[in-house]
Amino acid sequence: MAGKSNTGLVHIYTGTGKGKTTAAFGLALRAAGAGISVCIHQFIKGTPYSEDAIFKKIKNIRLRQCGRGCFIKGRPGPKDIACARKGLKRARNDILSGRYGMVILDEANIALKLRLIKTRDVIEIIKQRPSHVELVLTGRHCPRSLLRYADVVTEMRKIKHPFDKGVPARKGIEY
Repeated sequence: MAGKSNTGLVHIYTGTGKGKTTAAFGLALRAAGAGISVCIHQFIKGTPYSEDAIFKKIKNIRLRQCGRGCFIKGRPGPKDIACARKGLKRARNDILSGRYGMVILDEANIALKLRLIKTRDVIEIIKQRPSHVELVLTGRHCPRSLLRYADVVTEMRKIKHPFDKGVPARKGIEY
């Protein structure tokens, strides 16, 4: 695989600010441009997002959604849990296969916060991943216990956001 190295790191993008997924996807584009195979697993999400269209055109980026196609309000139901756990199992298989130089677990921290997946399972995956795999986890509310396994931790802090003024999510910007 082009661009393969033995120095894969673990990145965590967390915090209340905008830009966690955007940062991870920027990293995915950079990796793909360098010939690295990328696999993105989107937890919670199961509906089309604008980035889906461009990722389908890039041969070495694979996008998998691990949500059931709707926004989770209140407590997650059994279907939400089943989707997330199935998604984590697929992500684990992709990571351990060694086929990908980068794997992104988008919104994994939210899935952890909602108890859709278990922190200990994510830590096991981190410990078992092949040394060349760059692993990126995004989402608010990263568990403190997970931070110690990361090589790069970036906290996006909200100072201002259009949602605060009632501006709804905009296609091509927030989704």
